[in-house]
Amino acid sequence: MRLALGVQYDGRPFRGWQSQREGGTVQDELERALSTFAQMPLKTVVAGRTDTGVHGLGQVVHLDTELERTEFSWVRGTNAFLPQAIAVQWARPMPEPFHARFSAFERTYFYVLHVSPVRSAMLAGQAGWVHTPLELDAMRQAAACLIGTHDFSAFRSSQCQAKTPLKHVHQIDIRQHGNFIHFRFRANAFLHHMVRNLMGCLIAVGRGRYPVEWLAEVLESRERRLAAPTFMPDGLYLAQVRYPEIFPVPAATLTSVPWSAVWSDPASSS
Repeated sequence: MRLALGVQYDGRPFRGWQSQREGGTVQDELERALSTFAQMPLKTVVAGRTDTGVHGLGQVVHLDTELERTEFSWVRGTNAFLPQAIAVQWARPMPEPFHARFSAFERTYFYVLHVSPVRSAMLAGQAGWVHTPLELDAMRQAAACLIGTHDFSAFRSSQCQAKTPLKHVHQIDIRQHGNFIHFRFRANAFLHHMVRNLMGCLIAVGRGRYPVEWLAEVLESRERRLAAPTFMPDGLYLAQVRYPEIFPVPAATLTSVPWSAVWSDPASSS
């Protein structure tokens, strides 16, 4: 049986998603809990690897097992062996062709940015931070050049293992809510560090360090050295992974975060 799981996690205590020899990753903890519950070794395949400090709201994994349990039992049983920073949200049997990574046709990331002269101790690890005001209109104008299919090599980590730098960005939204700026990135897929590198560039434009046209020049150059430094991971959330309707993957539950109302209007789900 092929089983899909929806997973939420706070990325702060872990060394990213992908399993490492030293342990300490989300995948290590999830597979340990699954194997303990099932009393047999179980391995998972993930929709999208996340870096150290990056959070998961709508992460999706699949695994293959001959063990038959109810969906409720998989959720409650696995969660009983997980640390508090990780929680399985749902479990669903899937048709054999389903693949958590390769069946997905769209990913959505949120970035939460706190704008304040002084950093907040209460937001450590949960939101990015800048101490100077940002010009939203300039960032929105700059982001427009990223929509569509492009070679995103200028925003790609040197450690990226993607076969191609060509990605299709469907949407970039930027909204202000009090002292917070919320970013939403929708694309068919993302390169390693792509969102964080884009954030670094958008913030540089928002601060007035570069004109609006600069981001298009960086994109066209395909040179990582011309872009801004990689921005902090703290406010980055993998929010949702979408699949064809033939695969009954539940929509991500975003109401578990206090700022979810920012994206709760009908236009935000388009």
